[in-house]
Parts: sequence; C-alpha cells; structure tokens
Amino acid sequence: MQQAGLEELSKVLKISRMAVHKHLNILLKKGFVEPIHIRKGNVGRPKIFYQLTRNSKTIFPRSYSTIASSAFDYIEKRMGKEGIMDLLGERQAQLFLQYNQRLNSLEFEDKIKELAKIRDEEGYIAESKKINKKDLRNGTYELLEYNCPILQVAEKHWEACVVETELFKKILDGEIETSHTAAKGDAICRFIIKPNKQEFL
Repeated sequence: MQQAGLEELSKVLKISRMAVHKHLNILLKKGFVEPIHIRKGNVGRPKIFYQLTRNSKTIFPRSYSTIASSAFDYIEKRMGKEGIMDLLGERQAQLFLQYNQRLNSLEFEDKIKELAKIRDEEGYIAESKKINKKDLRNGTYELLEYNCPILQVAEKHWEACVVETELFKKILDGEIETSHTAAKGDAICRFIIKPNKQEFL
C-alpha cells in the first residue's frame, strides 16, 4: 500500500501543508486514511506518513470513473451533446426524488446540513458551514466537497457540473454560486448558498 507525507502531498496537490493537514483531518475522522510512523535510520523521530484504509475503496474506486467516462464519450459520439444532457437530466430527476424524501419537510438551514450529509454518504466528503462575513447577508452558507467521485467525467463533460448545480437550486429552493470546481483544477468544489430573495420580502 502506498504512503505519502505532508510535504509530498503539498507538492502534488499544489496547496499549503496547512491545507493538506486540514483535508487529512477530515479523512482521518471518517476513517478513509490512517497515519503510520516510519523511522529512517536510527536517529531522530519517526516521520508521519498517511495511507488509504479499506473503507476508502467506496470513495476512491479504481475503474468505475474510467468506465463512466467511456460511456459518456460513446453517448456524445452517437447522440451529441443533447444525448449527454438527456442522460444527465434523467439522473438529476432521479436524485431529486431521492434527496427530496429527506429534505422536503426541513427548514432552509437544515436542508443544507442534510444535503451535505447525503453528499458525504455518496463519497463527496462534504460539509456545510454558515458564512459569517460582513459583506454577505445572514442566511448565507457554503457547501464544501473535498472529493469528486465523477471528476474524470466532469473534466471532459462540464455539463455534469452544471446539472449538479441546478439540482441544488431545485432541492434547496435557493440561489447557488459555484466559486470553486475540482473539474477546473481547484482543490475542492465550493457552493455558496443563499435563500431565494422572495423569502425576505
């Protein structure tokens, strides 16, 4: 099993050691990675490295993303972008029904928390936070996703990200702004969520 330390992960991911440490803490709490201590030589303290656990197989599949990407390529070749949008639209409708069963009766803030929980269960390693900044009105939140199980598909077919954002708008009945996207090279996917304006009228 392959291991990596903070320095190596920082260079590969092109983010600070502190940012890597934050992401690792989330993965540690969820049981997706584990620390190991390796001593090089007989002098000095052992260095801490990290490796994936068996539980991580559910969120880091080895071949599913390749198969899905090939399927999308085939559909686009045969049916064009319309075929891709039809497929994604059908998937969005299915997810809306599933999500709505758990979110329908909740208040706005609780909907966001439950959505983050659902996405976390699906392997996105998600969390939600209320944003407390002076330039943003009360009732503004962010949904953070530290892993993208469909990254290989989204990198080639941007429509997957667009449909995902539309799903969030429908299920939360709110305004969604995507500030960070893993498919475009960001370390995370970040959605800024606000209630619809009419709720304040």
